Amino acid sequence: MEAIFLQILNGLDKGSAYALIALGLTLIFGTLGVVNFAHGALFMIGAFCAVTLQRIFNLSFTTIDESRTDFLGNPMQVQTPYAEAWFGPEFGAAIIDWSVPLAILFAIPVMLLVGFIMERGLIKHFYKRPHADQILVTFGLAIVLQEVIKYFYGANPIPTPAPEVFRGSMDFGVLLGFDPNVIIYPIWRLVYFLFSLAVIAAVFVFLQFTTFGMVVRAGMADRETVGLLGIDIDKRFTIMFGIAAAVAGLAGVMYTPINPPNYHMGMDFLVLSFVVVVVGGMGSLPGAVLAGFLLGILESFASTTWAIGLVPGINQIIIYLVAIVVLLTRPRGLMGRKGVMEE
Repeated sequence: MEAIFLQILNGLDKGSAYALIALGLTLIFGTLGVVNFAHGALFMIGAFCAVTLQRIFNLSFTTIDESRTDFLGNPMQVQTPYAEAWFGPEFGAAIIDWSVPLAILFAIPVMLLVGFIMERGLIKHFYKRPHADQILVTFGLAIVLQEVIKYFYGANPIPTPAPEVFRGSMDFGVLLGFDPNVIIYPIWRLVYFLFSLAVIAAVFVFLQFTTFGMVVRAGMADRETVGLLGIDIDKRFTIMFGIAAAVAGLAGVMYTPINPPNYHMGMDFLVLSFVVVVVGGMGSLPGAVLAGFLLGILESFASTTWAIGLVPGINQIIIYLVAIVVLLTRPRGLMGRKGVMEE
């Protein structure tokens, strides 16, 4: 039983990332009808927002510490971060330590701007084009963004630690009534899971209970009728594209302590996230979230020594096997809507 709970927990962090990326993909497809293969790049850009802010906070200048000497007896040169010089040693060190959570505030406007530029500059020209054209152009855009990140940040992963208070692990088994030291789990992975739930809930509340969200949902169901009522639905859909980009970016920001950012991380998640969307059902927001968590947990179980010993390589193909089974039995996915991508 303990092993089952541990594998469920192991699947939640990756499932959270799948769910957030798939949620943004579904928002874009449901509103604009665009299959956006550059969405994984938005996840990557969000992660590098955290890297950028960490580097900004760690900018430093050289000072001479007369109280300390090197091995030659000369006064020692000390690198002092500007954050500590401006805000004091303690508060400045806290700012540096909390750079990843603070990157949320930095990433939101950046991702909204990136989403707006992407939609207005490129995507809008492909609304009425075949899905194959949309896939080709957005996949090309993803490659361009990937190479831009590689040029400025290099090809190697960049460690981006979580705040010190969230490093290490906790005895999660005690909370479930198990013996001590049975289920030890990293604290930040739990933080990421809870953060994902908060973002997902915020998106659903926004769409369900705000006037803006109600109009967007009406536009998703019948765009022409909403337009005839004098509502600029295209403007609202552009805003939704920015929100979807922000959701993917926030997923990337908070994932950096789990997996050090690298230039190809967007591609690593992109294909799997599209499989998640298809399994959940094209155009279904609840389906995308459900499938994200479900496939993340299944992937975790498939990565166990027992599963790999039974079927070598099962951890690499389990998601695709599930997709095949689901689509053979439910061609529209778990919660897909009739008529979506069936023309």
